[in-house]
Amino acid sequence: MKVKKYTAATMPEAMKQVRKELGTGAVILNSKEVKHKGFLGLFKKSRIEVVAAHDPDPIRPSNNQMIQDKVANTTKTENKQDGPKKDSDNLVLEEIKQLKKMLHYSTDETSHYPMNYRLVYEGLIAQEVEPILAKQLVDKVMDKASDLEPENVNYRDIVNTLATVLKTELSGFPYKGIEDTKKIAQFVGPTGVGKTTTIAKIAAKCMLEDQKKVALITSDTYRIAAVEQLRTYAKILDVPMEVAYTADDFRQAFEKYANYDVILVDTAGRNFRDEQYIRQLKETTRPEWEMDTYLVLALTAKAEDITTIYDQFSQIGIKEVVFTKTDETRQYGSFLNISLGKQTGIAYATNGQDVPEDLLKLSPSLISDYIVDGLRDV
Repeated sequence: MKVKKYTAATMPEAMKQVRKELGTGAVILNSKEVKHKGFLGLFKKSRIEVVAAHDPDPIRPSNNQMIQDKVANTTKTENKQDGPKKDSDNLVLEEIKQLKKMLHYSTDETSHYPMNYRLVYEGLIAQEVEPILAKQLVDKVMDKASDLEPENVNYRDIVNTLATVLKTELSGFPYKGIEDTKKIAQFVGPTGVGKTTTIAKIAAKCMLEDQKKVALITSDTYRIAAVEQLRTYAKILDVPMEVAYTADDFRQAFEKYANYDVILVDTAGRNFRDEQYIRQLKETTRPEWEMDTYLVLALTAKAEDITTIYDQFSQIGIKEVVFTKTDETRQYGSFLNISLGKQTGIAYATNGQDVPEDLLKLSPSLISDYIVDGLRDV
C-alpha cells in the first residue's frame, strides 16, 4: 500500500494531485486545514492537507474481516512493546490508523459513491459541512442524474448540479435582515465575534440606504471600552445612544426612543456556556417589547463550536444569524450547517472592518457560490 501526503491551496487542487499520482482508485485517509507561515513568520496562509493511499491489490468491502484481523494483529504487536517508542513503533501506529480509516471508508454510507461524487463529498467535508448534511446533498445531486450512468457524469457537471441543488434548498429561508425586523433588534453572541462593529454597519445601512431613524442601546458593560466603542460609532453616525444595566433601564430607553424607526441593542459578549448569562438575556427579551434577536457568529470558529453556540442561544429565540469574518477563512460550511441544519435564515455576512462597506446581504445564490467556487477548479 502506498500512502502519501499532499498539500494544496484548496481541496480540488489536492484531489487533482492525488488522482494524477495515485489514480482514481486512491482512498482519502484524512483531510484537514493547516496554517503555513509566510515571510518572516507573518501572513499565515491556510492550506488543505490530504493523506491518500493506493493499494494495487485492494481489500474489497466484502473482505472487511481481513482488515479487522490485520488491525487486531498489529495492535497485539504494539501492546507487547515496552520502554520508549522507536521509529518502527511509530510506523506501526501510523499503519494502524491508516487501516482503521480504510475500514471506515469501506463500510460507511458513502462508500458506494463513484469517484467524482466522492470528490464532491470530500470537498464539502473540507468546507466543514456536517457529514450527514454533505451526504444528503450529494444524494440529491445523484438523484438529479439518475437517468445517466454515474461513470458518464463528469466532475464539473456534478459541481454545477450541486450549485443548483443548494440554491433550491436555501430558497426556503428568509434573508431580509433588518428590513423585515420589528422595531427593536437585539444582537447576541459570544465574545470576540464583532457584534459592536456589525451593529455600526447595520445602523449606517438603515440610515443611508433605508432612510430610517436609528437609536442605539448597549448593555455591554463587561468588556473594557465596549461602551466607548459604540459611543464613538454613535457620534460618527450622529445617532443617540443609551447604556442599560437592568431590565428597567431597557424599558426606559425603549420609551425614550419610541418615535424612532429602529432601535439596535448591543449585548455583552460572554461565555455562551454560562447559564446565568443566558438567563440575563431572557430577562431583556420580553414579548411585550416586540424585539427580534439576531445571533452573531464568527465564521472562523470551528463548525462544531458554531453549532453548539447556536443551540445554546436558541433558548431565547433566534430570528436570523449574522456571520462575521468571512474574509478570514476558506471554510464556509457553517452557512449550510446553520441554514439547512437548523432551518434558520442568515441576515448578513461581514467581510472586513470598514463601516458600513463590509456588510453583505446574503442570498441562496451567493451562499451557493461560497460553497462551490472552491470545487470548480479541478
